Amino acid sequence: MAEIEQKLDFSGLEDKSLAALVEELHKAGAHFGYSRSRRHPSVKNYVFGSKNRMDIIDLEPMAKSLKAALEFVGRLGAEGKQILFVGNKKEAQDAVKAGAEKLNMPWVALRWMGGTLTNAPEIRKRVARMEDLIAKKAVGGLDMYTKKERLLLDREVAKLQKHFGGVVSMKRAPAAVVVVDSRNEETAIAEAKMANIPVISLSGTDNNIAGINFPIVANDSSRASISLFINKIVEAYKDGIKNAPKPVAPVAAAKAPEVK
Repeated sequence: MAEIEQKLDFSGLEDKSLAALVEELHKAGAHFGYSRSRRHPSVKNYVFGSKNRMDIIDLEPMAKSLKAALEFVGRLGAEGKQILFVGNKKEAQDAVKAGAEKLNMPWVALRWMGGTLTNAPEIRKRVARMEDLIAKKAVGGLDMYTKKERLLLDREVAKLQKHFGGVVSMKRAPAAVVVVDSRNEETAIAEAKMANIPVISLSGTDNNIAGINFPIVANDSSRASISLFINKIVEAYKDGIKNAPKPVAPVAAAKAPEVK
């Protein structure tokens, strides 16, 4: 027990930026894992020990993993690339939607629809149908239908918005997918792999992190931990935009002197 508490003392880290990140993660309770019986073998190297049969995640490698992911996100921001945010569990829905909207990015925070990344034409067809109905309703284009028909169309729009409202801006495959709870989002991760899209994942100790490009093994069931993770992604992307190299204005060619 004393060893665990000693390991959670982050004041001795030489890298001050890493130490500050470790402190934030600690305050958010990101180091709390699930019970030892639920631990997936792939996260073994991220677990420092157990307390009352609950896994305690090592904060230093957690912070290093998050820092590497944030550097990647910063590069995406500098290049203006699109990120898809995914988190359908109840604890993640609000943070995922809010974070994505801060960057005007697509999101899925209710239910992953199969084919979102691997069957883009069908998904765009559904989105186009939704946008068409909304546009027609706005100008009275649905007034020609009976009351019952309009009710059915309203229900269709509501259903389409529920499942596809967050991916309207996703006109092409994203440059990366940010996931909360890789165990819960196995289908999304499988589709990302098929489409060769890098995955950044907040993964609890019961998650299989094998094959994930940027796994951050941390508490994926706490709203505080999830919000910190998403907010860090948002900040890194915005920093990438700010630090992007400015385009150099073309130098006008010198005018040749006239020959008299």
